[in-house]
Amino acid sequence: MDELRLFLDRLTETNQVMNLVGPDTLPDFWSRHAWDSAQLLELESGARTWADLGAGAGFPGVILAILLKDQPDAHVWLIDSLGKRCRFLSALVAELNLPATVVHGRAEEQSVTVERVTARAVAPLERLLGYAQPYMDRGAQAVFLKGERAEEELRQARKSWKFEAELKPSLSDARGRIVRIGSLRRVRPL
Repeated sequence: MDELRLFLDRLTETNQVMNLVGPDTLPDFWSRHAWDSAQLLELESGARTWADLGAGAGFPGVILAILLKDQPDAHVWLIDSLGKRCRFLSALVAELNLPATVVHGRAEEQSVTVERVTARAVAPLERLLGYAQPYMDRGAQAVFLKGERAEEELRQARKSWKFEAELKPSLSDARGRIVRIGSLRRVRPL
């Protein structure tokens, strides 16, 4: 809990000079951000290695790294294309001594191998699957936090992709969904 509180403190401080999350969402940090992220470990309890694509302010990746900190062989890759967000994440990872690596670059260009690939508020599913495909080609399963339009995003994504999908209700928001994706392949060329 101390590490989660420190994360909230650093996020609040940094958010005053850099827009990491909507300032009006900070009072709801525990349910909207922390619990929303943490629920992935409930669903994917055996997964120890994760890649958070478009890590942004650290949701869900930093929360996962905090909760996995004492687990053997646990590691979270926090991947973001914006340098200032990577600097924030790097400082946080160092201060909390988290089992995480911050990568400044495009998600689809990284070559890390993980058990799970995740993202939250990065892109519509059709585009997000393109970012996740290299990880999934190396054996990862995808677990994405999505909002109330998850079903529509799945329909749109099926126009370009063939995949197995499972939709779970979010434990943190009745409107949210967790989308699990497996067996991904493109059916329509770029």
